[in-house]
Amino acid sequence: MIQSDPVIEWLLDSDPSIRWQVMRDLLDAPDREWMAERAKVETEGWGARLLSCQDEDGQWAGGAFLPAGFDALEWKERGQPWTATTFSLSQLREFGLDPACGCARRTVELIGASARWEEGGQPYWEGEVEECINGRTIADGAYFGIDVSPIVDRLAGERLDDGGWNCERINGSVRSSFASTINVLEGLLEYERSTGGTHRSQEARRTGEEFLLARNLFRRLGTGEPADERFLHFLHPNRWRYDILRALDYFRSSAILTGNNPDPRLGEAIEHLRSRRLRDGSWQLDGSPAGRVWFEIDDGQGKPSRWVTLRAMRVLRWWNAQPSINA
Repeated sequence: MIQSDPVIEWLLDSDPSIRWQVMRDLLDAPDREWMAERAKVETEGWGARLLSCQDEDGQWAGGAFLPAGFDALEWKERGQPWTATTFSLSQLREFGLDPACGCARRTVELIGASARWEEGGQPYWEGEVEECINGRTIADGAYFGIDVSPIVDRLAGERLDDGGWNCERINGSVRSSFASTINVLEGLLEYERSTGGTHRSQEARRTGEEFLLARNLFRRLGTGEPADERFLHFLHPNRWRYDILRALDYFRSSAILTGNNPDPRLGEAIEHLRSRRLRDGSWQLDGSPAGRVWFEIDDGQGKPSRWVTLRAMRVLRWWNAQPSINA
């Protein structure tokens, strides 16, 4: 691979978890090349570092959703902690840890035997009660080869009348939220990628996508005003939080899986993404969710971010390749 683009070179001068995605998504490297780079996630850089933080029973920080011995005052003063099993697994999935490697297989087996949700003591791979949590559990489980079909069926039945999901449904909410919906959609997409999905899961994904598309990814349906200005800020890691780049990257992945053309209603979010590009061709990190982490994987708020730039560049590359959109 020969590249003279300084942004590409900057991205490649990074961790294996970023390099392999640049090779696959931006450089069209042969499979054998990017897969060889992805294999390094297990033994080098951030992936290896996060794996080294794992407990002997397969969990992280001694808990499923919360670290062992967690004090609620920490959440109030420092923010939600992100060191427990669920967020660590999701981060390894984002890094691209090979689900077929021995380390990954041992991890998911140990978690299945040891981890229980703090909410009700349920075995980890049976899921919790909140839609956001279950969406990510589906994504992680499907990616790492676990049968998560019972959670998929549950979430398909928990859709609200507007087609999406809300973690506050159990408390009486009747309107979907952007954050809950993107978490579930990502899970359903990973399930469909891994198993082919079912008619019910595919229909649930369709109505969830329509919830976001009808709102141009960030607007209120009734007034057209931004539902939350923070949706236009680029976060990393997103954890459970929503922004339009996360949604655009989801729709890109969905279209690649299904072969569908981009929906024109993504256009406004695409233009905002273009407008945020810095003069050097990168995108900056607008923020990261506050709270305890194992280690940082970005250079800080307000600085150019390899993670945000990678996602933005592959979204725009996909969008710009569609002649029907750019005619």
